[in-house]
Amino acid sequence: MRLSVALVAVIVLAGCGSPPAKSQALGASSPSVPASSPQSPAGPSSSSGAPASGGPCTIFPADNVWHADVSKLPVHRDSATWVSSIGATAKGHPDFGTAYGIPVTPVPAGQAKVKVSFEYAAESDPGPYPIPRDARVEGGASADGDRHVILYDAAACKAYELYAAHPNGDGSWKAGSGAVFDLRGNKLRKAGWTSADAAGLSVLAGLARADEAAAGKVDHAIRFTAPKTRKQYIWPARHAASTSTDAALPPMGARFRLKASVDISRFPPQARAVAQALKTYGAILADNGSPWYFTGTQDPKWNNSQLDALKTLKGSDFEAVDASLLMVEADSGRCRRL
Repeated sequence: MRLSVALVAVIVLAGCGSPPAKSQALGASSPSVPASSPQSPAGPSSSSGAPASGGPCTIFPADNVWHADVSKLPVHRDSATWVSSIGATAKGHPDFGTAYGIPVTPVPAGQAKVKVSFEYAAESDPGPYPIPRDARVEGGASADGDRHVILYDAAACKAYELYAAHPNGDGSWKAGSGAVFDLRGNKLRKAGWTSADAAGLSVLAGLARADEAAAGKVDHAIRFTAPKTRKQYIWPARHAASTSTDAALPPMGARFRLKASVDISRFPPQARAVAQALKTYGAILADNGSPWYFTGTQDPKWNNSQLDALKTLKGSDFEAVDASLLMVEADSGRCRRL
């Protein structure tokens, strides 16, 4: 299909391929998490295991859709409707900080793998999974809720992600669903498959991280939730989690960005880094939940007072974009390299 001159202009102004920002690894006081981009000079600390061959392990390649600059993409035709359905007056919320968020557990080199049984086995990667005995569970060992367990294996350069995870007495685990992601590739999950996230995407890839904020640059989209979604998913999502066919509701995978006109110049450093990421890389709808809840890591390096500035944002400060222009192949997370 021939592209119009206008469409070509849009693609030239947005997409993947520009040098990603440099990011520092977390220090010893908190779990090591990989740098987002291949340009990072520092990999995870030694407690995460040795990097895989070919350089430090990063969270997907630079040309992956999570790293796509969407600041110049056209506004989606359904933007106003979707924003209204999520809540135009609802306040944004950083669902992360020093005491809450989704923790990431580094996998030590040589970690033995254990069996995991799944409620949704037909759509889960069977494993076994390299789960340390001290693996951190979202919300704590006795928590209810989503109980994500996110494992970062630097040696294999993979992420192992579990939803509704519970340990068994014999060392094995049970979970609602699970997925394994090759962090050096762009392959998406099978069409229609869930993951540890309702949209079938990597949870790790969409987490705002304190090390990034400290470096002043979050170079990827951020995962977020909406109260109601449609029984549909759009690229790069692979799974829907709704029974509603209401066209006013956004589908899983819908991408939003913070409007360029929103003034974030007076935000404190950590909040400003996250807000700028929301402008440049946007946010991907990945699960059902409270309106405009943006997800990040639980980490003592966050400053909760600084993050409070994100609560001044409201739904009408966001707009949906047409990210389909970035797609190269439906089954790949690789986006157009400019």
